[in-house]
Amino acid sequence: MTSRVVCSWGNVICAPHVVHGLHSRDDRFPAPPVGGTVLPFGNGRSYGDSCLNLGGGLIETRALDRFIHFDRDTGVLACEAGVLLADILRLVVPAGWFLSVVPGTCYVTVGGAIANDVHGKNHHQAGSFGRHVRRFELLRSDGARLTCSPTTNTDWFAATVGGLGLTGVVTWAELQLRPIRGPYLDVESIRFANLDEFFALCAQTERDYEYTVAWVDCLGRGKRLGRGMLQCANHAPDQVPAGLRPQKTMAIPFPPPVSLVNAVSLRVFNTLYYYRQRGRVKRSKEYFQKFFFPLDRILHWNRLYGPRGFYQYQCVVPTAAAEAATAELLETIARSGQGSFLAVLKRFGTPASPGMLSFPREGVTLALDFPNRGATLERLFPALDRVVSSAGGTLYPAKDGRMPGSLFRGGYPRWREFSQYIDPACSSSFWRRVTENA
Repeated sequence: MTSRVVCSWGNVICAPHVVHGLHSRDDRFPAPPVGGTVLPFGNGRSYGDSCLNLGGGLIETRALDRFIHFDRDTGVLACEAGVLLADILRLVVPAGWFLSVVPGTCYVTVGGAIANDVHGKNHHQAGSFGRHVRRFELLRSDGARLTCSPTTNTDWFAATVGGLGLTGVVTWAELQLRPIRGPYLDVESIRFANLDEFFALCAQTERDYEYTVAWVDCLGRGKRLGRGMLQCANHAPDQVPAGLRPQKTMAIPFPPPVSLVNAVSLRVFNTLYYYRQRGRVKRSKEYFQKFFFPLDRILHWNRLYGPRGFYQYQCVVPTAAAEAATAELLETIARSGQGSFLAVLKRFGTPASPGMLSFPREGVTLALDFPNRGATLERLFPALDRVVSSAGGTLYPAKDGRMPGSLFRGGYPRWREFSQYIDPACSSSFWRRVTENA
């Protein structure tokens, strides 16, 4: 047990925590001090306070990094909860397998992927990460060890998938992988002029491609509102090579004194990015790391936002309201003059997420990073919240550090049911914030 300052990925919220370590999946649940609470902590890639427990303790799980078994014939993999998705891909891609769902970074733990029920670029076909979890062990503070699956302890399975670590510690998990022929993808990049073109393209590309995701210019207005680049991909039918090609990386060694993301750099970047390819359509073959994890090539990229850090705003709005709400969100952001280098827009499909508090649901999701500019940003967020709430949408807890409790409770109607499954020893800054005075 040690004490140290822990920050979430956005570097806005940092605080001292008592940190307990698990070194074996057979270890006992660490006992918090009388009246205190703890929270499982993986690799700290949540952007806000859902992975923090200010005034309390954390249970660090990264030392649970062992593989348990891997069936190369069926693609069933079991590992401890602290294993990174990057570690899994290094093992399984040469054997002709891939994770069924991956988020935008491979540096998250299996336990974190379950706790946040992460989603990827193929939600319209594969749904969320939790749909491909066969079973896991949940360690409770009373010493109970529950094996949870879609058919065993199903209520605990539904509470823990997307449950933000509040139901206890996931010690190990068994995942179903999907077969691939090789590590490359056939990629089609399509430039679109506005939101109308984006939605028209989605209807077509989602039939033909497993993976789709769009970057949008969040500063565009008028006829250029929502212009951007749509990337679609399928796993290429190439044979698996003997080994994996390591991804070249660079690192941001320390935060600059001020954020490098500002109105000038945003406008220059967005213009160059929009015109980065000569024609409207470009076809290429890309290594999986480049397509799925572009930001992982820049280690500590979160430091680019300077010492004050940044917030991410990721929402989802239902399909019926998606076009109007997305246009209003982008117009509001453009008017504010604030925005993001990589504003991500994509559609969620019909596959139902398995967790009580799972974020992915049918509709459209928009995600943007905003430098922490204090009062200026505090005026923008409530305006965005009103659009999301009016459309019947909600925000993603894994990316949030400030959403009002009313928006959370309205967007996650099963939160009271979920609260019955919270381990008495567990709590988080996020949970206390969004449920207080409820």
